[in-house]
Amino acid sequence: MKIIIRIVLLAALAALGIWLWTVLFPRPEKVIRRRLTELARTVSTSANESDLARLAAARGVAGFFAANVELNVDLPELGQRTMDREEITQLALMGRSRAGGVQVKFPDINITVAPDKQSAVADLTVEANVSGEHDSIVREMKFTLRKTDGQWLITRVETVRTLS
Repeated sequence: MKIIIRIVLLAALAALGIWLWTVLFPRPEKVIRRRLTELARTVSTSANESDLARLAAARGVAGFFAANVELNVDLPELGQRTMDREEITQLALMGRSRAGGVQVKFPDINITVAPDKQSAVADLTVEANVSGEHDSIVREMKFTLRKTDGQWLITRVETVRTLS
């Protein structure tokens, strides 16, 4: 009977150790997915947002990006160019002030981490619901991320051209 109790206790301790390891040291895919979900929440805005909240959120958006980001997106205002964090903050602030309210989601995120675990590519769908609009804006995007100072930062954003 003592042997069975010891085996059960040992199995419970091993399971606790494995669980604690995954909590303290999550896989890069999990960290990136959580970070991109947080980006979608930060980009989302409501119609009755104060100016100070808009500014704080715009600065928060810039925190998800590296110092210089290459953008190749399917928006007439942007096109293809390299931006720094201050320009991203201004772009996010401009977008927040234009829209009455926007809800952004990334419903499917597929992450491929490089073998060195220092860079990754996230293929995802951006779904944006603008208040007052009947149709959602849906775009296939590709984000390239690099691990810098322990954080996964976006270094490149591009729109994926579909065949439709």
